[in-house]
Amino acid sequence: MAKIADKLFSIINPSINDLGYELLGVEYVSSGKHSVLRLYIDSEKGIGVDDCETVSRQVSAIMDVEDPISGQYNLEVSSPGIERPLFKVAHYQRFLGHDVRLRTYRPLDGRRNFTGAIGSVSETSNTFELVTELGPVTLDIDLIEKANLVAHF
Repeated sequence: MAKIADKLFSIINPSINDLGYELLGVEYVSSGKHSVLRLYIDSEKGIGVDDCETVSRQVSAIMDVEDPISGQYNLEVSSPGIERPLFKVAHYQRFLGHDVRLRTYRPLDGRRNFTGAIGSVSETSNTFELVTELGPVTLDIDLIEKANLVAHF
């Protein structure tokens, strides 16, 4: 699904930027007529319901013309929220030292779920170090299925 999300990102990102928003990432969950296309947007002023509605209308128009997804799907436009998702190397760099919970596409040492602090990030190798309670783990960002910041209250 990552390749579909990458394709969708490249199709809709220019229009979202033109509206004054940053497209943080795209998630596409294929599930027949219950498929979901989820977009995370942000701006310096924050994101409200009106912002999500504006982006949703623009993206709907683009998707109708481009038609990159066959079949039915629900479009969801969201702010990143307190447990912000991480998609790109720049996101991991921005939140260096913060706690993150993540799941990999395939097991690494028998595990797919990890929690820890972002220890270091390498742009050249597209990897980062996650400092877990079991010690540091180096992960390739392309192997991350889903990653979110952990909110502490």
